[in-house]
Amino acid sequence: MDSRLSARALDAQLGPWRTREPAYEALADAIRLLCLDNRIAPRTALPAERELATRLGLSRTTVAAAYRSLRGTGHIESVRGSGSITRPLGRRELGGVSVDEQSVDLQQASPAAWPGLAAVYAEVAADAPSVIARPGYEVLGRRGLREAIARRYTDRGLPTDASQIMVTNGAQSAISLLASLLIARGDRALLETPTYPHAAEAFARQGARLVGVPVTMADGWDLERAEHAILRSRPSAVYLMPDFQNPTGASMSVEARVRITDLARSVGAVVVVDETTAELGADRVISPAPFAAVAGEEGVITLGSLGKTVWGGMRIGWIRTDLDTIRRLTAARPTTDLGTPEFEQAVAERLMPAMPEILEQRSELLRAGRNVLIEALRRDIPEWDVPSTPGGVALWVGLGAPRSSALTLAARRRGLLLSAGPRFSVGGGHERHMRVPFTAPAPVLERAAGLLVEAWGDVADARFEAGEATPLDAVV
Repeated sequence: MDSRLSARALDAQLGPWRTREPAYEALADAIRLLCLDNRIAPRTALPAERELATRLGLSRTTVAAAYRSLRGTGHIESVRGSGSITRPLGRRELGGVSVDEQSVDLQQASPAAWPGLAAVYAEVAADAPSVIARPGYEVLGRRGLREAIARRYTDRGLPTDASQIMVTNGAQSAISLLASLLIARGDRALLETPTYPHAAEAFARQGARLVGVPVTMADGWDLERAEHAILRSRPSAVYLMPDFQNPTGASMSVEARVRITDLARSVGAVVVVDETTAELGADRVISPAPFAAVAGEEGVITLGSLGKTVWGGMRIGWIRTDLDTIRRLTAARPTTDLGTPEFEQAVAERLMPAMPEILEQRSELLRAGRNVLIEALRRDIPEWDVPSTPGGVALWVGLGAPRSSALTLAARRRGLLLSAGPRFSVGGGHERHMRVPFTAPAPVLERAAGLLVEAWGDVADARFEAGEATPLDAVV
């Protein structure tokens, strides 16, 4: 056993789980999702039945029935002297369902590799002697790649020098490195809600107290709530994804960019801008002006990567910031890694001039997938709110009822893997929403839509408690 989860901590992670009857199965499903998303690590001891029952205001019989259901599907086991322990789940054990090559996995909102990537790998492999002649330990990154990244920022309206760039092992590595630099235990970090969950996890791991500001596809960022939250909580960092936000697909107005940045500066907060989705236009190829070109560079750190545009397996990301912050990052980074692999950097350097061609292919792929999903879901589930986003990686679908977790598990039973709305929340909520990525090929998404329609039929009429009739997202 690696750790023990208190009833209070589990209650916080569960969020609004009481969405249907029987209560014991709703509780079991909520815990299953936490296990499947790795929010509860394998070999973690769950709270004792009596302790959890008291915390949740349930009978011990209800909690005991939930744990019995979890044992039945292999998510937990009973260990003498330790109680109920979560089990490591293999790929083929998700939710008690056989997951194989026939399953459709839409948990990762990332396209397959750009079709021309293999040829570029071959070119770099042919030039391997020049690659391996280098020392291989470049904390800042390969000079040629940093220059290429800097040129793209300059061309997009933000004059940048290679000295302002640090290459990282993907955007997630950049987020984690910045969190370690900017956050001390007990500091506040302000994020959008819904948001990219691994960013929230990176800040929370450093001991940050997370503060959420609502964002919706229809209304964008709630500036009144943002102002109140920033001035009240005085965060050390503000994390934003202003272009084709993941998961909503919303893009921030110029007014909002300037206003939120000015508020952050007024309390000494650093604005961390994640632009990994910024150029993923579906209706047309788009390379918008960087956030820092609009809101100003002071106190703004920009992140980018090739994970969504080229291939997630490359693990090439970067940080663009001022020289003083680059020096601080250079000093901090060796505690976690000593640089980014040379071969992938050499590939990325050759890809930079091809970005217009790459973005054109990505736009066509995303447009086809988005259109297939919108047509199918609006036709077959008219009660859903299915938005039309001009770009990004996913539809943030309104279900009209708090069914996201139940729907996620029903879909898994049919071979469709998705992430429930609460996975993207800061502070709970979003049980009435589901992220449905459109990054897969259109034929795959046609099949996924059919499976989702069938899964909705399994849960649509399930009774939920009257106390959940109010939209949960309204109180996030």
